[in-house]
Amino acid sequence: MVAVIDVPAEDVASLQRYEDLVLPLLARHGGELERRLRSADGTTEVHVLAFASDAAYRGYLADPERTAHRVLVDGVPVQTRVLEGMVDVR
Repeated sequence: MVAVIDVPAEDVASLQRYEDLVLPLLARHGGELERRLRSADGTTEVHVLAFASDAAYRGYLADPERTAHRVLVDGVPVQTRVLEGMVDVR
């Protein structure tokens, strides 16, 4: 799975604080951050994620600690696009 996250320049710090808190929660749900990329200006992040199952992914999304951290980006116009079923074509 790949997540592409865009945020306005004035909200970069808020997004980065949020991501730094919620990404460590992946492991408790059978998830792994395989790669985290950020544009030079910080307005776009790309996460390559792997989960043991769809249920594990849904568990991560519903994690109460993750939900509690959403306050850091409340009101921030974050645009997220999630691409599922991606395959490695090397």
